Formats: sequence, C-alpha cells, structure tokens
Amino acid sequence: MQTLKCALAIALGATVALGACSPKEPRLMNLETNGTGPDEFGILPVKPLELPQNLAELPPPDPGGTNLVEPNPQADAIAALGGNPAVLTRGGSIPASDSGLVRYASRYGVDPDIRQVLAAEDLEFRQHHQGRVLERLFKTNVYYRAYRPMALNQHAELERWRAAGVGNVSAPPPQKGEKN
Repeated sequence: MQTLKCALAIALGATVALGACSPKEPRLMNLETNGTGPDEFGILPVKPLELPQNLAELPPPDPGGTNLVEPNPQADAIAALGGNPAVLTRGGSIPASDSGLVRYASRYGVDPDIRQVLAAEDLEFRQHHQGRVLERLFKTNVYYRAYRPMALNQHAELERWRAAGVGNVSAPPPQKGEKN
C-alpha cells in the first residue's frame, strides 16, 4: 500500500512538473483540433468562370500567382466599403490622397520598430499571464482573464461621451429615462 501511494505521488508530481513546462511561445487561448477532418473555414468558394469579350485581354499565365476567379476577401471587403482594392497590391507606397492623413497621424513622430517593440512586450505579457500550472496542464482558456484590465468598457465610454454632449450615430439611442 505504501508503494502504491509513493508511485501515485511520483506520477502526480511528474504530471504537474510536465504541466509546468511551458512552450517558448505562450498560448492563452488553448484552442486545438484533433486534425481528423478538413478545415471548413479554410475552404473559400471560387468566383464563377467568365469568358472575356476579348481573349487578348487575359493576363499571361503566372505560375504560383493568383487567378481571376480566386477569392480575395480583403479586396472584396475594401471594395464593398467603398475603398480602392488596389491599395493591397501597391507595395507600401502611400497615395497622394492619403499624404495629409499620414502627415497628421505622424506629427508627434513615428517609431519604425513599433511592431517589434509591441511583439516583444506582448510576448513578455503572455509569458507572465499564461495561467497556473493546472490551467496549462488542462489547456484552460485564460485569454480573456489575462487581457481583462486592458478591455474598454463600451457602455461606460458611451455614457462618458453622451455626458460630454457628443453624439454617436452608430450607438443605440438612449433608453427611456436616459439623458442624451
């Protein structure tokens, strides 16, 4: 009996020790799949084939490139919202029509390494908030609890703006008894 208790204690200790080992890249969401089926979200329906009026208008074949019926959800969303989908293929150049906006947004300076700085800070944050040993062992989702202090209370913010007399057309109208 004593041997069995000792073996169980060792097994439990080994399990906890393995659970305490964290991956290099902490994951707060812990969403996994067993990999036994297709990724239904990765399947995008193609657009219907069309025969152009003039076959000379067809672009030359581009192995590894895109084709005319391949879906491009980002470009489709930009076009649906009234934007210019060509900005996706522009290669980083800023059009003259946006130069004033860029100048205004960068009036206090621009950090060229901001993406790397934010990635390093977020990695450090996730390493610090990746959950307790049993949460990691049982792959409990700790994402929302970790980022809760950074979340915006949308209702309080809406009330703050309403109290300042600023309207928001996308916000629901004030309820009965609420002041505008």
